[in-house]
Amino acid sequence: MFENLSDKLNAIFQNLRRRGKLSEADVEASMREVRLALLEADVNYGVVKSFTARVKERAIGAEVSKALNPAQQVIKIVNEELIQTLGKAEPLNLKGEKPYVVMLVGLQGSGKTTAAAKLAKILRARGERVLLVAADIYRPAAIKQLQTLGERLDVPVFALDGAKPVKIAQEAFETARKGGYSVVILDTAGRSQLDDELMHELVGIKNAVKCNEILLVVDSMTGQEALNIAQGFHKAIPVSGLIMTKIDGDARGGAAISIREVTGIPIKFLGTGEALDALEVFDPGRISSRILGMGDLLGLIEKAENAYAGQVDTKDAEKMLSGEFTLEDFAKQLRQIKKMGSLSSVLEMMPGQFGVVAKNVNHQDAENQLKTVEAIINSMTVAERRNPKILNASRRRRIAAGCGKDVQDVNRLMKQFRDIQTLMKQFQKSGGRGNINKLFGSSRN
Repeated sequence: MFENLSDKLNAIFQNLRRRGKLSEADVEASMREVRLALLEADVNYGVVKSFTARVKERAIGAEVSKALNPAQQVIKIVNEELIQTLGKAEPLNLKGEKPYVVMLVGLQGSGKTTAAAKLAKILRARGERVLLVAADIYRPAAIKQLQTLGERLDVPVFALDGAKPVKIAQEAFETARKGGYSVVILDTAGRSQLDDELMHELVGIKNAVKCNEILLVVDSMTGQEALNIAQGFHKAIPVSGLIMTKIDGDARGGAAISIREVTGIPIKFLGTGEALDALEVFDPGRISSRILGMGDLLGLIEKAENAYAGQVDTKDAEKMLSGEFTLEDFAKQLRQIKKMGSLSSVLEMMPGQFGVVAKNVNHQDAENQLKTVEAIINSMTVAERRNPKILNASRRRRIAAGCGKDVQDVNRLMKQFRDIQTLMKQFQKSGGRGNINKLFGSSRN
């Protein structure tokens, strides 16, 4: 996510850090590089111009010249202005009389149907009774896709054969009202491009049922075109928020940075993968932190809380922090980390050297490596897992034969295990203890 932009901005900031004092010329040169980096990331030109002008004005003022660390102060300014550009986080408007109606709109291929299921999963976790509604009667297999997703989530899906979308929405609303559902999510039809027929249908649905939210699902990989799509929909129907999908793809990320300032529509969710839990609430501060290479420990802690669900106690956390954990403890933590998503996606949310490691990790290779590690540890005796120091050459040969791996694989695991013990100790010394305590659950016990 924003990998190229993050790399370039960090290179610019690293150059600033080498200077004890910053002259106006230093700031101007840096802003030229920042401007180029943002344009290459497909950020709207007008947004780039406004952003760099604000940063430059503040950076050559008193708040930087009088700072003890001018470079850090410039980075702080960039972070604050980036957050302003991304826009204020706005929660879903679930107020008033139930059932609340959330209508998803967008072009074909933007990911509406999957986004509907992901949103249902989030809302159900908040205690809502959700009804998904298959109102896309045109795309082949759209209804079946939503029904399949609903079955996976154990969320009911309303469909009405032979009916028009407006009628489907009306009947679904009445079913939800009588059935005690608190939220109705409408998965509407899309088109390959904006057209009057699509807009008339969406307006008809809006007029037929009172919508608490009309969320536009936009494919972030369309780049600057995403801005045009958002403006086109907003002219015809009052879009209240955006779901940016495929943020984890090869998109340069500029649309996500530009879209709030250009359209005025708030981003409410980001789709970060294909999995049904890969939808996160938009938080400009956390996105800015990721762009500037500062990680997203809050997001990581939330992932951990969902995965761990109170299963780790204080003693486990302390062992991990001290670096004195065993292979048995290590395997237990790996199983929990797998629940949080891919290893590389977890590493990307960590600051400093941990985030750098993630950029060189192939997702599939990482998953295969985790399976290898589990197989090797499972082939050990309890005594060997608890005291890895007893793993001599003959034991390692037996373990390798037992799990169908090479002795080199066992040796590689032991080296990685020692390296991770060292990293945990270093992270604790660097001040990461408080966040790691939360990450491993000790703050709740």
